[in-house]
Amino acid sequence: MKRQLADAESMEALGRELAPCLGSALVYLTGELGAGKTTLARGILRGLGYRDKVRSPTYSLVEPYSVPQGTVYHLDLYRLDDPEELEWLGLRDMLEGPALLLVEWPQRGTGQLPAADLEVTIVSQGTGREAHLVPCSVRGRQILDCLKVM
Repeated sequence: MKRQLADAESMEALGRELAPCLGSALVYLTGELGAGKTTLARGILRGLGYRDKVRSPTYSLVEPYSVPQGTVYHLDLYRLDDPEELEWLGLRDMLEGPALLLVEWPQRGTGQLPAADLEVTIVSQGTGREAHLVPCSVRGRQILDCLKVM
């Protein structure tokens, strides 16, 4: 599934639209620096009812958020030196319980991260962006089916 996104507001709107379909899932967010991955994550959090400041996890690597539906972990692995550092960050614990994991720069966690349920790749398209949503599991297909109904 592809979505044309004219600006940051439309990226955030996609996140709000996607939010009620996600539940517990592992979502990879890929794209160049400044593509809008964190903006999309902010939209998802807003769509889940989170109203406080959404911080980019660029330096902390992980930001947990408590929403009415449970816990959302927003990870930014850009500064990860070694995929094994994910163990130190508590990835295993994040994956054990019902939670939504939004992972920016997942390729930096290769070998430690499980396969995604949904991959969202954001590419520049003129002055806007195009989001490619690709299901990678049965759960991912359910997410896209839900999104199509909305």
